[in-house]
Amino acid sequence: MKVPFVDLVAQYEDIKREIDQAIKSVISQSAFIGGSFVEKFENEYSQWMNIKHTIGCANGTDSLEIILKAWGIGKDDEVIVPAMTWISTAEAVSNVGATPVFADVHYQTYTILPEEIRKKITKSTKAIMPVHLYGKCADMPAIMAIAKEYGLKVLEDCAQSHGATIAGVKAGLWGDAASFSFYPGKNLGAYGDAGCIATNDSLLAGECRMIANHGQKGKHNHVTIGRNSRLDGIHAAVLSLKLKYIDSWNDKRLAAAKYLNERIDRKKYELPSFGANEKHVFHIYSLRCLNNNRDLVMDTLGASGISTAIHYPVELPSTPAYKQAEVFANSRRIAQTHLSLPMFAEITTDQLDYIVECLNRI
Repeated sequence: MKVPFVDLVAQYEDIKREIDQAIKSVISQSAFIGGSFVEKFENEYSQWMNIKHTIGCANGTDSLEIILKAWGIGKDDEVIVPAMTWISTAEAVSNVGATPVFADVHYQTYTILPEEIRKKITKSTKAIMPVHLYGKCADMPAIMAIAKEYGLKVLEDCAQSHGATIAGVKAGLWGDAASFSFYPGKNLGAYGDAGCIATNDSLLAGECRMIANHGQKGKHNHVTIGRNSRLDGIHAAVLSLKLKYIDSWNDKRLAAAKYLNERIDRKKYELPSFGANEKHVFHIYSLRCLNNNRDLVMDTLGASGISTAIHYPVELPSTPAYKQAEVFANSRRIAQTHLSLPMFAEITTDQLDYIVECLNRI
């Protein structure tokens, strides 16, 4: 049996007629950049999030940078970020001229530890950027309490957490602003790079929209140095269509994760955890190989037709881009022992059973 890591073709086949019609509509109206399809998606996403403003942009990394720039964060400023995440989180801080300050994550939840955040705060700290990694929310109540105590901004990196919640409150509604990625493999994915900014701050929303559109306040009225970071019409139309399905897709991912958790041998693997008061949307299903045999597990599954991946093989402070002497023990432990299994809404019971069978016999 072949089990792909992600099966975007299966998703397309399920909604093919709707997708084809949505793309055709954009082409027939030549609404390729901005326009009615983008406005429609922004309004729909705001309604789904229960937030005032959604600003579409070219990708998730841009959305992080634009928010930081709109806040005036730059040279001599610091932003606290998790040591274990995709590089975009730290990269956005660097690209506005500020310094990313790394804090360790919890080795079971993979999200930034509030107590580590507190240790990293200095007089130069301007913001905290928690990442809801793999589809599980960071400890936002504790993080928001720290931010309030020190007067810091909170920018939620929600690239992997569309629809994740704590106590019914969605990722992206806790902080001052949120960034979302719609990269094709995300729980809510476009057919290319795309992203958005979400916030209840109307002044921030206006500034972000202006920066994303060449710093314009009205046509040809360039009041600041901006950038070209706009959402394409075809992506917006696809996202509007997929938004109708995101909650049911997330439920299917969660059901698949629970199915795996109930059947994989816990004497051999440490499995992802989630509590009763939260919704984990499982963008990634990552387990820890307890016998320090990740390479063997990965090779064996690959030989059996099961695709796997490592998210992420090196913690950010140990990459050449951010080489630091400080050791982030939990992040390193995750980098060295964790393996990501196939996870997508269309995964079948037969595929899940095959994964379990192959894992448990190693």
